[in-house]
Amino acid sequence: MEPRPDHHFDIFRHRTAGFRGIDISTLDFSNPETMSQLFGPKFKAQSLASVRHEAKETSTNIFTSYHMLHEIIIRHEATIRKRWAKKTKQQRLKILLSAWPGMAPMHRPDVEAFRKEASRPSNTRTQYRDHFMWPYINQEDLCQPKTLPLLLSARGRHTPSEFAGADMAAMHFGVETDAVVLVFLSGYIMILNGATNAQEYGKLVSYDDNPDAFVWMYTRKQYLPGEGLLILEAQERLLAFLLKCCKQILHDIPADTLTTDAFNIQLEPPWQPERSSGGFNYLAVMAAEAPYRVPAHLNLERIEALLDARTSAAEDHIWALREDPSYFAAQLSEAKEHRLEILMEIYSHIHPTLKPGRGNLFWARGISGVVSSSYLQLEVFDELRRQARGLQRLQRKYQAEITPTKDLPKEYLLAILKFRHYVYEAAKGPMEALKNEVPASLPFRRFYIRGTPPTENTSSDIVGLSSAKMNQAQCHLAWLLKTLWEDGHSLFLAGMPLILDELERLLQVDKAASDLVTGRIAGVIGDLSIISQCLNQLNLYLPWSRYFGSALVDHGEALKEDFTKSTTPWAKMMAALEDRNLTSVARLGDPSDKKFFYPADKRQTKENVQAMHQAERNLDDFWAAIDRLVYEQCGNLDGTTLQRLLSQPPILQRTPEWIDKKPGATQKKATELGIETGVDSLYRPLSTLYFGPPTDVSRKPEDAPKSKPKTRGTPYEKGSMDTTVGEAGLNDQPTSIPVDAKSLKVFRTVFFNPDATSTPGEIAWSDFLHAMTSTGLFSAQKLYGSVWQFERLDGQGRIQFHEPHPQRKIPFTIARRHSRRLNRAFGWVGETFRLKERGDA
Repeated sequence: MEPRPDHHFDIFRHRTAGFRGIDISTLDFSNPETMSQLFGPKFKAQSLASVRHEAKETSTNIFTSYHMLHEIIIRHEATIRKRWAKKTKQQRLKILLSAWPGMAPMHRPDVEAFRKEASRPSNTRTQYRDHFMWPYINQEDLCQPKTLPLLLSARGRHTPSEFAGADMAAMHFGVETDAVVLVFLSGYIMILNGATNAQEYGKLVSYDDNPDAFVWMYTRKQYLPGEGLLILEAQERLLAFLLKCCKQILHDIPADTLTTDAFNIQLEPPWQPERSSGGFNYLAVMAAEAPYRVPAHLNLERIEALLDARTSAAEDHIWALREDPSYFAAQLSEAKEHRLEILMEIYSHIHPTLKPGRGNLFWARGISGVVSSSYLQLEVFDELRRQARGLQRLQRKYQAEITPTKDLPKEYLLAILKFRHYVYEAAKGPMEALKNEVPASLPFRRFYIRGTPPTENTSSDIVGLSSAKMNQAQCHLAWLLKTLWEDGHSLFLAGMPLILDELERLLQVDKAASDLVTGRIAGVIGDLSIISQCLNQLNLYLPWSRYFGSALVDHGEALKEDFTKSTTPWAKMMAALEDRNLTSVARLGDPSDKKFFYPADKRQTKENVQAMHQAERNLDDFWAAIDRLVYEQCGNLDGTTLQRLLSQPPILQRTPEWIDKKPGATQKKATELGIETGVDSLYRPLSTLYFGPPTDVSRKPEDAPKSKPKTRGTPYEKGSMDTTVGEAGLNDQPTSIPVDAKSLKVFRTVFFNPDATSTPGEIAWSDFLHAMTSTGLFSAQKLYGSVWQFERLDGQGRIQFHEPHPQRKIPFTIARRHSRRLNRAFGWVGETFRLKERGDA
């Protein structure tokens, strides 16, 4: 598989090839002018005496401010929180601007400054240095009720050295874009990590005086003098700003008594969990508050939870594509509306594949995209999940040896580097999807045109923007999406987590921007957000994460070779599913002739049941053809996650036969009528090729080896609805779950039963969120895009659902799929839920 581009500067490659016309082998790297000669204004020279004097003076100021702030916070934090919460936005703004004149007005001012100065010559200085140095110091964020108190608490209760890595990371964008210039001083390292007093904090150590100094530089355990000076500058001004804020908030207390024994030292007031106004956890809220908190640490449990839920969703997606004809048809129709072929051509010609008689090739491409992406997502996220679990085991194994002053154990380091490389490469699929699908999506379609394809058998690339003009929100959204899909230098400079944070924030606060994102694109953004969270967690692993880039010098090529070897089966599957191999299969999967009409949401009649049978047979024929094609070119897929999924015992549900009741017969269940024949026909394997045809299955699913309980369906009886069949994710059959009346109504719609509910209907997304959390079993968290993750409070499982977009209501057909997923994951059926009574907890 083709790797993503690498934009890192390779000194070894440029040493032989030259850089900017300069022969690097002739340069004296002990000369301060050398770095300026190489990189222009990115570095500036400064003498040893000047650097040492500046560091000592700044460090003294930092600790003076820190000790004062610490004494204020341990005595007055509760008062500061209460007073700040009661102030109006204008009162807060007055205090902020008094303490920091000229404060940037908007969130992440560095991103806005970068956009404004996109054409700034590399040899000129930025007008917005403060925006890049302190991107978290802005009016929009600090005027919030919680943000400034968070920042005061973090900086007042924890030493400056704990924030050195985070403060440097906050300036990363500015340093990479040359907006913040580093001082270059060769032969020295600056001590920041682990230093707890002004004498040690910012101390310069020569490579000649300490044999470990050069190693600290190479492994980045400590800081280059230029980096250290920037961190000291950032902390000095920040702590002085926070002291001014405290004194203004506590203006009625004389300054000379603020830190005396006149006020007792108090316990730290507790913080409420990060939640949105609706009461649910939002990843965007957590990301927005992160710069104001104590730097977080690597949370492998969180990574594994995200990947586990996403892998489960990928399995369910493949399962639904093979089981539900309406879902399969909807996915193909949605893919069609996001293909570049439907864009207006520069000369207003339709694409050759859309001409009469050429539809087979168009649908072959659509089918290739839907099937191959579903397979690849399963492989990628399962592999990442497997590696995350391995990292957890290694972290526990070496727990006693992992300290900030030591190198990571080699086995653990190599596993992290491997996971980091796989995560980096995993972003390529969603990025390609954005590139191909955003311009063709209905809201964006009018802004783009395509070129004429060189031949009728090749797809076309985007030429550029059409004559239609974008408004400000559309321009900003298009820039963020393009930055992601181009995967170029701008993304390298800013970093994927920053761009995705900005994208999610824009979609949350600007409805005009949100309306431009279709549900399919929101799902792609959700996948990128999961990948980005994995990268972000690794970046938080300070101080070791600063060394990962250097470690790749020794291990990078081996990681690339391992990735290529491990993903060879994936590449073979993708090659087998290319559109040129699917022209014959396309006829079986083309949904335009309504061969997948599936009236599951209609009243049960003999005609509707027969239509459902026919749609299911058509879907089975299509997947049988796909399986034969993949088998012929890839064999039995040994070692792949797809092979393990397709070889599972029968779990696909099929519509039972219609049973005509005798006139005058009373309403009874099929089992009460003694109808047992045909029960096996309810179950089919995901693949008859990889598991075996249904006739070879001699036992029912509940007889197969399992650790998960099953629920059984019954044949159709006139007026009855099919019962969800699946695998439960718990060891015991779930007992009844008491819920309130509102939630019971939701679950009766999700697990629709005509005996309890007269007609199926839509479900408001807010009602679904309430119902899931009202069970007392789940916490809900909004990730990015349209993804919500529901995690069991007892740690027994998790599941992801996509919020409907742009309409926030779940259609019955989607609710029906949710019911089957919940049944497979947790064994839930309609009878699981009952109305909560007074005695229930």
